Amino acid sequence: MIRSIPVIDLESPQVSDAFLRAYGDVGFAYLEGHGIPEDLVARAFEASASFHALPLEEKLALTVNAQHRGYMPFAESMIVSSSIQKATKPNLSESLMVMHEVDPGDLGRREDPLAGPNQWPAIPGFREAITAYEVALQGLARRLVGVFESALGAEEGTLSRSFEFPTTFLRLLHYPPQDPTGPDDEFGSNPHTDYGFLTILAQDSSGGLQVRAPDGETWLDAPPRPGAFVLNVGDIGERWSNGTLRSTPHRVLNRAGRDRYSIPYFFDPAATAVVAPLPACVPSGTASRYEAVTYGDYLLAKLNANHSYRQPAAG
Repeated sequence: MIRSIPVIDLESPQVSDAFLRAYGDVGFAYLEGHGIPEDLVARAFEASASFHALPLEEKLALTVNAQHRGYMPFAESMIVSSSIQKATKPNLSESLMVMHEVDPGDLGRREDPLAGPNQWPAIPGFREAITAYEVALQGLARRLVGVFESALGAEEGTLSRSFEFPTTFLRLLHYPPQDPTGPDDEFGSNPHTDYGFLTILAQDSSGGLQVRAPDGETWLDAPPRPGAFVLNVGDIGERWSNGTLRSTPHRVLNRAGRDRYSIPYFFDPAATAVVAPLPACVPSGTASRYEAVTYGDYLLAKLNANHSYRQPAAG
């Protein structure tokens, strides 16, 4: 029985084998040897804390827009589309969503339904710190796409070509402390799987992240590991791999008695990318487990289901 989250060194000569084991079994791993400077991560956390310390009215001035960029107030989102566990209460968190920057003249984004500018707070150095972090994480994510290609036995470039114009989400999350005696259906983040291809998570020292074990019942703690990211595969990764890679349910319970901050970076394909199981992952003579989907259509369906700001106004 698996009792802990595996650790992968990206510099290991056997990294492809390690990826296939970890993401075929648990769907989560700690990633070491990634090359991202610790001070860059620290500056991103400082920027996040400075934003969340702003008065509420200043944050509300940046309320999330139709392009899914901006501030999501406390208890705004609820994961109703999850097949893991029906959410009965909204997530006890607030966040600022920063997506891929889009130049109005960028023809490569013409078919992107979420194309638009980010909403930046007027905090000195904030945009520079977050942009530098995103650039570094995107470089790491592109490297990881190549590792997944190798692990799955796919031809070089099979996945990479779908990330020429990637869909990226950098979410600056703040979880206020939860009541340790609160109800069992109250979460910082309700049990869910991620929508996309891969997620690179930086978390502070508070803990609270839990990952569902392969037995489908046990929840494994994923406490912070100094110098390491938590890396997991999302639903698109599972579809592309025909189920070889696991998109694993996870949740957050912040009962540490203090504020929790985390920064997940979601690296997903272009909106126009067609995601279908890779031939290398479909055994000869068998049918694919998943139908082909266009990522942009798939993503919008998820966002529309899980965020109240995207719902039609009553009346």
